[in-house]
Amino acid sequence: MKAIVIGCGRVGSTVALQLQGSGWDVTVLDENEDALGRLGESWSGGFLVGHGMDLALLRDAGIEEADAVVVTTDGDNTNLVIAQAAQKQFEVPSVVVRVLDPARAQFYASRGLRIVCPTSAAIETLVGYVRRAEGTAA
Repeated sequence: MKAIVIGCGRVGSTVALQLQGSGWDVTVLDENEDALGRLGESWSGGFLVGHGMDLALLRDAGIEEADAVVVTTDGDNTNLVIAQAAQKQFEVPSVVVRVLDPARAQFYASRGLRIVCPTSAAIETLVGYVRRAEGTAA
């Protein structure tokens, strides 16, 4: 199975390492060459430097044969454009995108993108803890 991870920050690098540890062939794209350090010295997957919206770079990464694309840059707009290209233009079977803005996440999820919104998850968890504490307050 082949995966492309776009964005090699804390989330992207961890996803890449876990997928590779599960036997996936993983290529990571990031604009910053120093991000390769997050993958460790034993990283045996691919790593390309450049912008994830660069279609030629996506092709070099093997997007036309990819089984999955995970998009985790620090920009919602960038993530959404890349995810839509992977899904619609390259017809990647599994595309997952991180979106920080809950309203935007809901909008694009309603249009068929697989969205992970850590902001929404944090809000739900925090409010849930507070509501549970209401019942224990004296």
